[in-house]
Amino acid sequence: MDQMALMFALLLGAVVCVPLGDRLGLPAPVLMTVFGIVLALLEFVPNVDVPPDLILPLLLPPLLYAAVRRTSWRQFAANARPILLLAVALVFVTTLCVAVVAHAIVPGLPLAAAIALGALVAPPDPVAATAVAGKLGLPRRLVSILEGEGLFNDVTAIVLYHVAIAAAVSGTFSPWDAGLDLVLSAVVAVAVGLVLGWGANRLMDLLGDATLQVALSLLVPYFSYVLAEELHGSGVLAVLTTVLFLVEYATDADDVTTRLAGHAFWDIVDTLVTGIAFGLVGLELHNAVGAAAGHWGELLGWAGVIVGVVVLVRLLWLLPATWLTRRLHAARDTGEDIPVSWRETVVMWWSGMRGVASVALALAIPLETDAGGDFPARGEIVFIAFGVIMGTLLVQGTTLPWLVRRLGVRADTRREKELERDLALRAARAAKHRLRQIEEAEDLPEELTEQMLRSAFDIGARISPDVVEEERREAYRHRARWVRAARRIRGEMLSAARHEVLAARSEAGADPEVVDRVLRHLDVRSMR
Repeated sequence: MDQMALMFALLLGAVVCVPLGDRLGLPAPVLMTVFGIVLALLEFVPNVDVPPDLILPLLLPPLLYAAVRRTSWRQFAANARPILLLAVALVFVTTLCVAVVAHAIVPGLPLAAAIALGALVAPPDPVAATAVAGKLGLPRRLVSILEGEGLFNDVTAIVLYHVAIAAAVSGTFSPWDAGLDLVLSAVVAVAVGLVLGWGANRLMDLLGDATLQVALSLLVPYFSYVLAEELHGSGVLAVLTTVLFLVEYATDADDVTTRLAGHAFWDIVDTLVTGIAFGLVGLELHNAVGAAAGHWGELLGWAGVIVGVVVLVRLLWLLPATWLTRRLHAARDTGEDIPVSWRETVVMWWSGMRGVASVALALAIPLETDAGGDFPARGEIVFIAFGVIMGTLLVQGTTLPWLVRRLGVRADTRREKELERDLALRAARAAKHRLRQIEEAEDLPEELTEQMLRSAFDIGARISPDVVEEERREAYRHRARWVRAARRIRGEMLSAARHEVLAARSEAGADPEVVDRVLRHLDVRSMR
């Protein structure tokens, strides 16, 4: 099996692991990681040969884009305090604690190299957090905090990592330079993200075509990441800024085709790239274990200690942080932004899985220092890092669904239905208001006006039947049954039409382009 076949095997694994995870009640990233480990154990599977400096640029931009497009800037702003406490402060604290412990227990590990280890295992993975939290029916507020933490903590961790690596390689360290690098990296990234977001928005307007707009959406996060990194900024923060700008300003309410195509396209990209990313985690674990032959016991002991430090620090940080935030802001009723119960705090604690970013940073550790010697304890750092990744991903990832069920942490479906009903009512009122405007400007037949008025209520009622007034609800239920029957019959008629058109494709003299054009028209009719 060559490298290309291995990549296709990982893609196939991604497609299979998603429904398998749903059936088994396990997060897909965990199954993908196990799949990668199984592949690595097969004798005919070659060692993966992906340059470490390409893992983050190839995998993170599309994964970040897919995650951020499901949220908004206002959602991040509403949860700014807990996100900053987790994505910035907790990363610093975890890095420091891991560095101190690792420096004490691993012989020959300098403090700078220990800080690099702490930085690369400090950030929970954004892909794992999104994939796991989104499938468990957690409260939306909690999911937003976990997603925000996962998206922003890489920014802090990567800067700390680069500063520590530079100190270990050169033998010098300046706290002032480290702080300046962090600030400059953030400023450059935000500037690049805003400029590219504005430019991409304008270009999408000029392109017009849905296919080209979706294709551009794939290129934008890569361009944003690479440009920011070339300018010594944070590629991760640049992508986040670009996508948040596009989500906020590049949404055309009437561009239905592009929106539907974009949703379908990015769901596919998210699934496949996630499969490759976590499959690589499993494959690289095999390499790390092979490199540690001869002293596994000692390395496993060190890795176990660091896993304990990472998990314990997160718990000890979350407990006082959530309590203090509630106390400080109780008077202003901002408790909606943070976990409001000990159960939610426990779920947040156990949701700190590590993943792709930690793998890439571990493999990117240089082989030599500027003096020409070997990088201190590189093999030990890589093994410990993979121990932390697998310990958190496999143990926490597999037990988190059980923990959520055991604690009874679930989204408030009643609240979500209320929000859905309110939006449906606003949609119906907007449609009705627009109908009145048209009626005033044009001389519409009374029958048409009455029919369109019913359609205005149908717009909201099909989303949430509760928007219909109480006295009309029974009449609407009767009408809804009639509409469902008509929709079913119409669907069967369109199905027969599609089968007939597809059969014509194989007939002599048929023009495939004409067949596809007619079929596309029928497909669009079926979506209405």
